[in-house]
Amino acid sequence: MSFREISPEEFEKSPFRLIGKEWLLITAPDHKKASGANAMTASWGNMGILWNKPVATVFVRPQRYTYSLCETIDRFSLCVLPEEHRNALKVCGTKSGKELDKLAACSLDCIDIDGVKVIGQSKIAMICKKLYADDLKKECFADKEQLKHYPTDDFHRFYVLEIEKILIND
Repeated sequence: MSFREISPEEFEKSPFRLIGKEWLLITAPDHKKASGANAMTASWGNMGILWNKPVATVFVRPQRYTYSLCETIDRFSLCVLPEEHRNALKVCGTKSGKELDKLAACSLDCIDIDGVKVIGQSKIAMICKKLYADDLKKECFADKEQLKHYPTDDFHRFYVLEIEKILIND
């Protein structure tokens, strides 16, 4: 594992491809797991500038195991795996961390970088600090058609994260 840091200005990946096609793993510490972490696949999110900081925004439904972890920590990572780990992304997006150590089941290594859990096989890892969290609210949807994504009113919590470091695994 040979990570090197790049600045946000050097990051040339399209967030549309990165989040929507390659998918992120929201990776948080979980001391109940032998691997030491839990990861959840995310294909909804965004990246940009807010409050003069490089940020990412991720969305987690309250019934997801990862939600409880994200609520109790201030820093976690967003990891992007190479294509050969697509099956791991599927497992991390369909299985619950309540019943399964997903990282161990997918033979993924967890390492600490600056006190944050990172998946060692990542091609990109972003060390992030939580700046803001709130829930999507039914009454705030300007385009009511989007409510089709919430047939049971299980609205996502969104986390605005400062991207403290972007690490590339050569």
